[in-house]
Amino acid sequence: MRTSYEHNGVLWIDLESPTQEEIKAIVDQFGIVPMVAEELLIPSIKPRAEFYDAYMYVVLHFPTLRRSHKSIEQEIDFIVGRTFIITTHYDIVDPLHKFSKVFEVNSILDKSNMGNHAGFFFFYMLKKLYKGVEYEVERVRHHLGTIEGDIFSGHEVGMVEAISNTSRDLLNLRQTIEPHREILHTIESDGAKVFGDTFAPYLRALSNEYYRVHNHVMRNTESLHELRETNNSLLSTKENETMRVLTIMALLTFPLALVVSILEIKSPYNPLYGTPYDFWVIVGTVIVLGTCMVAYFKHKGWF
Repeated sequence: MRTSYEHNGVLWIDLESPTQEEIKAIVDQFGIVPMVAEELLIPSIKPRAEFYDAYMYVVLHFPTLRRSHKSIEQEIDFIVGRTFIITTHYDIVDPLHKFSKVFEVNSILDKSNMGNHAGFFFFYMLKKLYKGVEYEVERVRHHLGTIEGDIFSGHEVGMVEAISNTSRDLLNLRQTIEPHREILHTIESDGAKVFGDTFAPYLRALSNEYYRVHNHVMRNTESLHELRETNNSLLSTKENETMRVLTIMALLTFPLALVVSILEIKSPYNPLYGTPYDFWVIVGTVIVLGTCMVAYFKHKGWF
């Protein structure tokens, strides 16, 4: 599906799951090299940045934790020249969709201050996309707060799975955006070939935006590790307490059961066997011994 926007002499063409006919049309219109055109038809495995005479070609992957999307990461291909920018993707990218709505309104009202070439459009798009990643990280941070409250509310066992799921989400976020560092460094170094030296501060700002989001992810990762250690310590303490109680119960019941078994032996040499009230004597003996053992355990601080 092709959607076009134009403002201040800059044309933005957004392609979602583009067809061969749509790719051929932009190849004819903008002179895109065949190798890049082929890349637009299928998802790319790795992000990269390539520079040509009149434009740059950038592939970036952005994470998404929403189960409504097709995968945990969304690829966006950018072809950015001086007077045009082409974006292709294979799923609905929420930040890019929101950007298109704002851009469309600004175009109609003629209130856009995005600059006079497509590099500025690329800059503001990436800022919006990183804002979307930051929103995903914020959702994880909120989940961590819920996990922390549940841990200290006595739900340590149930939090093992919750912590593992959150760890998976943070790992996906980190693994998806970490390759951006090298790509943005390349764009910052070679972007002047397309946009001029005056645009260099904006390219550096993109790197700063990436590092801000990446640091946010790492801070939440550290918080998750601390919560995991705390949860494991509480689980271990609870298990040790349970084992201690079970051990005391075994230590208490085994001698009493042994005494009862001995006193019940049917032997002529058993002084209680066959005597009146032998049952009550055994019960009384068990009660006395049990009381003495409990008093001893309390004295030792085992209870």
